[in-house]
Amino acid sequence: MRKLGYLTRPWTWIRHSHSVRHRLLAIALLPMLVILPLMLGITIFRWNAKFDAALTSRVDDELTIAHQYLARILRDTQADLVSLAESARFRDVLADTASPTGELDTFLAAAARAHHFDFLYVVDEDGHIIGSAGSTINPSGRRSWPVIAAALQGHSKTAIDLFDGADLDALSPGLAERARIALVPTPDAMDTLRTEETRGLVVHCAIAVTLPDGRPAALVGGILLNRNLKFIDTINDLVYHDAGSRGGDRGTATLFLDDVRISTNVRLFQGRRAIGTRVSAPVERAVLQQGRTWLGDAFVVNAWYMSAYQPIYDSYGRRVGMLYVGFPQAPFTAAKRATLFEIAAAFLLAVAATVPLFLSWATDIFRPLERMTGTIARVEAGDPDARTLDVKSKDEIGRVALHLNQLLDLVQARDRELRRWNEELNRRVEERASKLQQANRQLEATTKQLIMSEKLATIGEITAGVAHEINNPIAVVQGNLEVIRDLMGGKADAAATEFRLIDEQLRRMGEMVTRLLQFAKPQEYANHPEHHDVAEIITDTLPLVRHLLSKSTITVEREYRAARLVPMNKIELQQVLVNLIVNAIHAMPAGGRLRLRTCDRDEGERPGVLIEIADSGIGMTPEVLKRAFDPFFTTKGREGTGLGLSISQMLVTRQGGKISVRSEPGKGTTFSLWLPEAG
Repeated sequence: MRKLGYLTRPWTWIRHSHSVRHRLLAIALLPMLVILPLMLGITIFRWNAKFDAALTSRVDDELTIAHQYLARILRDTQADLVSLAESARFRDVLADTASPTGELDTFLAAAARAHHFDFLYVVDEDGHIIGSAGSTINPSGRRSWPVIAAALQGHSKTAIDLFDGADLDALSPGLAERARIALVPTPDAMDTLRTEETRGLVVHCAIAVTLPDGRPAALVGGILLNRNLKFIDTINDLVYHDAGSRGGDRGTATLFLDDVRISTNVRLFQGRRAIGTRVSAPVERAVLQQGRTWLGDAFVVNAWYMSAYQPIYDSYGRRVGMLYVGFPQAPFTAAKRATLFEIAAAFLLAVAATVPLFLSWATDIFRPLERMTGTIARVEAGDPDARTLDVKSKDEIGRVALHLNQLLDLVQARDRELRRWNEELNRRVEERASKLQQANRQLEATTKQLIMSEKLATIGEITAGVAHEINNPIAVVQGNLEVIRDLMGGKADAAATEFRLIDEQLRRMGEMVTRLLQFAKPQEYANHPEHHDVAEIITDTLPLVRHLLSKSTITVEREYRAARLVPMNKIELQQVLVNLIVNAIHAMPAGGRLRLRTCDRDEGERPGVLIEIADSGIGMTPEVLKRAFDPFFTTKGREGTGLGLSISQMLVTRQGGKISVRSEPGKGTTFSLWLPEAG
């Protein structure tokens, strides 16, 4: 983001500059000094990326050629051994193996020299040597080689295998000494305690043959690749056959045993080959440890090369070495630098030639513009007669200056006309202002009348509601008095509960009157927060309707799961619950089931408590359900006022809650009351 800020800073300066000179200079210089360098930078970046991609593609192609030649060597080795096994002379001497003349050994020795095999022998299925080109003895684990095992099963096979020093000695005298390579300390290679490499990479081939007695056998031959300079020089000539004509970018090829160069034309000094040096640590991790093909820069012995490395697998499927081709980066890096220097020189030459010309053109533009700016500044300062003089240019800027003078003349004339119209408008505004003041006084009087009418209407609605609410406590008092008359008989203690209920209802009527007074004089009363457990309130409410429940066959089911408290006034919540329970009892004239349930419920992100009052009564039709909370709407005829649900909704909404109803004819009704949790 910081770098982006540096790039956008010139554009910010141009946008906020108030000088025409600065803007014109920026317009003249930015394309050459900012945009063109930016485009050149992008072009050079893309060119460099494509150049590197071309080098990578080239070395990838060269690796493909080297790999194909290595595969060809394997095929040719197998073909030579197949032709030898199928020759009549071989079959003849093999049939005469019982002869003690050693004719088979002589034949194999001559064939090994002719085909450049480092060892050649025939082995039977028991691992016994039938004949060999030299003093071959039984090396350990001979039959375990996958190449020989395949041939004994009738399938000829060729692979590159890793032989240790003991096996090489057993195969041919002096072969282990030829394979031994002293390790050379190499920069950037991984640390090692080894001082020499005694193992050898061998092109290992086995051809299925049949002994005179019908037993299977194998004709086994191999070529040691350690110090095999002819092999690696042939690969190098195939890959870089025309490198001498490309200006010194002579490429190199290398065969690795693990991380050690066992055959290479990479040079150390005075023409000495870098046999015994080791590969760099990053390449070893990528190719030998992870099995990936490396394409890109790599440090090779003592310089950077564009390199390609490919892992080599033996007949067991193990990574035992690498095949490498590459060419020095130095000539291409020098070519890049020369190209960049030429581009930079050409750019500086173009800047030196064009910037003075751009500055001259910009000067011819901003000087007339500055004179016009000065004219406008004098007009703004209060000189309406200021004009741009000495306009000699006939181009677009000169015509703009003449048009500016004409425009200033027109503005001066219009200004005089506007002043005259301003005086006329002031007079008319004063007349209209007087009329508006009179209309405003009339509007204020009308507003006061409307406010008074609204207040009276509100007081009338509340008074009707209070009158309705007073009826419920009176009904409760009357019902409990009937119970008292049945129970008293001189034993006042037996009616203690009823006396307490009468006292609570009387207090309730007192609070209703108090709320009416609060509406009329709210400044004289203050609300105090209350936190209640809804289960306790429901439990205290049920005795208030006991007289109605005792007259019916209604079963009350309670399920209290709410753990939260609600901030609603206890009397108001009891008032809502009494209304809903009484309505439920009236909806079940033949008896039924009344279910009271509480649980914690969140509405959106607001925690709260849900109270459900459900009955199994007659239910409501869709038309009645839509109007259930309308004031003065009732289905009880003269027995109801139609204000119970309306007032209950008002009380719940005032506490930030909500009330809803679900009902179907013949299936009962459920009222859901949600209140927010006390804070």
